[in-house]
Amino acid sequence: MSVILVTNDDGVYSSGIRAAHRSVRDLGNVTVAAPSMQKSGVGRSVSVFSPLRMTEIELESFSAYAVGGTPADSVILAIFVILDKLPDLCVSGFNIGENISTDTVTTSGTVGAALEAASYGIPTIAASIQVADQGDKFDDHRHYEHDFSVGVDIVSRISKRALAHGFPKGVDLLNINIPRDALPDTQVEITRLSRKIFKTAVEQRHDPRGRPYYWINGDLVQDDDAGTDVHAFARKHISITPLSLDSTAGIDRLTTWEIPETLIEAVKALYKLPGGSDRYLTDLHLRQGVQARSV
Repeated sequence: MSVILVTNDDGVYSSGIRAAHRSVRDLGNVTVAAPSMQKSGVGRSVSVFSPLRMTEIELESFSAYAVGGTPADSVILAIFVILDKLPDLCVSGFNIGENISTDTVTTSGTVGAALEAASYGIPTIAASIQVADQGDKFDDHRHYEHDFSVGVDIVSRISKRALAHGFPKGVDLLNINIPRDALPDTQVEITRLSRKIFKTAVEQRHDPRGRPYYWINGDLVQDDDAGTDVHAFARKHISITPLSLDSTAGIDRLTTWEIPETLIEAVKALYKLPGGSDRYLTDLHLRQGVQARSV
């Protein structure tokens, strides 16, 4: 039977991790290991200056491991302490808050955990849902209310095929982002990363003694070029971005930003319904969302 690891960065008690468990609970033996508290924004950081502790807990109808560390720490302990073999699949999520653009992929603990798992050759899915208010990303998510059914369905479908066939060549993980109001017929786009999602700003304030302190904040980028994850979200589409651990600049990327048709079709095959139909796709061809861009 397949061995599946589920993790996140919102903490082991988050409603999102319970939805992630539902996505794969019928596909194999599922182990849940995640931070004991909120760890958003820590990326792929690991705890090298302090020891880690881990406690087995009960969550609804399944047990989980609460790790006193980062999301990547949780993956490492799962692989090297909890499990007897490498997982056949890892799902990181569902994150409360979208993770789109290079801004979030390089800072998100959800994606950081996914990158850690993928570094061992494990097919990995990072799944996130959009929030109505950006402040919701940092709240206590134990009782966060959301209908995860669309996300659960698409992650389950991709997981089943990934366990059977693996990922397309060159793909280490899939970054899936689901609009808050997504429906079963919401269109899916295979996307590339936008450069930015945050218009970074710094706000200076003063404490009661007159000394300055700072908040990093800023507005969101509302749209970007066709083919990007930010543009897909602007159109209220589900975004699936195939990612690779190898960040080396390639010659092909100096001349085009087009995702190869073969890769688009390979990723589409991971979530198509039997018989070739797919309720997540309209007649609009996915390549309309993937335009070449010269640089």
